[in-house]
Amino acid sequence: MMPGIPARDPGIGNRKVDGIMSLRINDIAPDFTADTTIGEVSFHDWIGDGWAVLFSHPKNFTPVCTTELGAMAGLEQEFLKRGAKVIGISVDPVESHSKWKQDIKVATGFDVDYPLIGDKELKVAKLYDMLPAAAGDTSEGRTPADNATVRSVFVIGPDKKIKLILTYPMTTGRNFAEILRAIDSIQLTSKHQVATPANWQQGDDVIITAAVSNEDAVTRFGAYETVLPYLRKTKQPAA
Repeated sequence: MMPGIPARDPGIGNRKVDGIMSLRINDIAPDFTADTTIGEVSFHDWIGDGWAVLFSHPKNFTPVCTTELGAMAGLEQEFLKRGAKVIGISVDPVESHSKWKQDIKVATGFDVDYPLIGDKELKVAKLYDMLPAAAGDTSEGRTPADNATVRSVFVIGPDKKIKLILTYPMTTGRNFAEILRAIDSIQLTSKHQVATPANWQQGDDVIITAAVSNEDAVTRFGAYETVLPYLRKTKQPAA
């Protein structure tokens, strides 16, 4: 077991594929303790009773990631309004993060106040299935291409379960407004027996789930539209 990184409990739903752990939606997000730009963080304790967004980067001082960290800094208050803390990670030491923050300010105009995890031994990247076990145990000498798979977003709920996983190629900057939209949907649908259709935005109609009978739908939601026997739409319930 790696120091500071607890072994994954096989009872939490994580799987091994050819000896490598894999993560899926509804698995417990692996807990860990790591150094960050705000000091040592124990991940589950840091999340507390709220939501969290963990987003990763292949390497510091790279162009796309520089714009991304600035964009996230500009939207941090929107995430906090939703009860979601933000934490970043790249496979570089904390000292490097602190220097990179200056470049991010120059490039985007935003100060990065949310914590950045230092993962110079690649422990968290491996724990979250972003790098294989054979990747070694140091970030030194590794290029962004070596770390190309460390380009993911994990949305984690108050129950510490993974609600969303997105992985991007290095050349495609992430759309953080889409991550906000997804959190809005996840939070809404966790409270009501509804789902959100394609391209849904706050205030749009929602879909009544199959678990709700027609009679119960009237009680719960009032009027609704039957588009197809299995597709019933209604006004968005109050969040």
